[in-house]
Amino acid sequence: MKGGGVAPLGMSGEIDGGEVRDWIALLKPRVMSLVVFTGACGLLVAPGTLHPVLAVTAILCIAIATGASGAINMWYDRDIDAVMRRTAGRPIPAGRIQPGAALSYGVFLAIASVVVMGLATNLVAATVLAMAIGFYVFIYTIWLKRRTPQNIVIGGAAGAFPPMIGWAAVTGQISVEAVLMFAIIFFWTPPHFWALSLFASGDYERAGVPMLPVVSGAKETRRQIWLYSLLLAPLGVVPTLIDMASWSYGVVATALGAWFLHAMWKVRTDAQDEAGRSLTNDAPARAGFKFSILYLFVLFATLAADILVRG
Repeated sequence: MKGGGVAPLGMSGEIDGGEVRDWIALLKPRVMSLVVFTGACGLLVAPGTLHPVLAVTAILCIAIATGASGAINMWYDRDIDAVMRRTAGRPIPAGRIQPGAALSYGVFLAIASVVVMGLATNLVAATVLAMAIGFYVFIYTIWLKRRTPQNIVIGGAAGAFPPMIGWAAVTGQISVEAVLMFAIIFFWTPPHFWALSLFASGDYERAGVPMLPVVSGAKETRRQIWLYSLLLAPLGVVPTLIDMASWSYGVVATALGAWFLHAMWKVRTDAQDEAGRSLTNDAPARAGFKFSILYLFVLFATLAADILVRG
C-alpha cells in the first residue's frame, strides 16, 4: 500500500498480520511489560481483597493506559523518532500508520482505560490512572522531554504510578506503602535511563533531545547515575524497616542493592578519554541498563512473594 496510511483489511478481507503488529507496536509493549508487572505487584500486596475478574480488569486497564500513553507519545515524537536510528522503524515515522490515526487510537484507549477502571474498582484508582496518563503525555512528552536534561528525573514519575494504582484498586486509598513503591521506581528511573542515554547519546543529539549526556557530558551523567544509585539501594530495603515486608525480603533487597551499586560503579569508573567518552564502547552502561531491569523485576517480585507468603 502506497502513502502513509494503513488499510484496515487485507485484500482477502482479513486483518493483515503486519498491520496488527504495527498497532501493537504503538503501545510500546516492551515498556508496558515492566509497568504492568509493578502495577500487578501493587495490587497483590495491598491489604484487602478484590474479585479475580475485577483484579484482572484493573491490571488490563493499567496495561491499556500505558499503551495509550505510548501511542500518544509516538504521535507527538514522530519528528524526532524519524532521525533516531533506534526509533526510525516505528510505525509512524516509517509511514505505516498515519499520525492522526495513532493519536485517535491513543486517546480512545486512554479514556476507555480510565472509565473502565472507575467502573471496575473505584474513583481513587481511576483518578491516579488518569494522572499517570496526563503526567506522561503533558508533563514528560510535551513539556519536559525537549526542554531539560531533567526530563527523566521529573518525567519518571509517570512510570512510578502503576503500583500505587494497583494498591488503590484494592484499598480505595493511597497509603505510605503505596508511596514507598512509587518512590523506589522514581529513584530507579534516572540511573536506568541515563545508562541507556550514554550509549544512545548520538541519537539524542541528532534529534535535539537534551538528554543529560548531550547537555552536561558523559562524565557528569556517570556521576549522576552513581548519586541516584546511592539513594536507590537503601530505599529498596525500607519496606522491611516499616514492617511492610519481612527480613527475608530485606536480605534479598540488600543483596540486589549491593549488586546494583556494583554495576553502576562500573559505569561510574568506565575508562574514558579527556572528554569523558567511553573507551569500551559503553559496555558497562549497556550492562548496567540491562541489570537495572532485572533489579526492579526481582525486587518487586520478592516483595509480592514475601507479603503473599506472610498472608
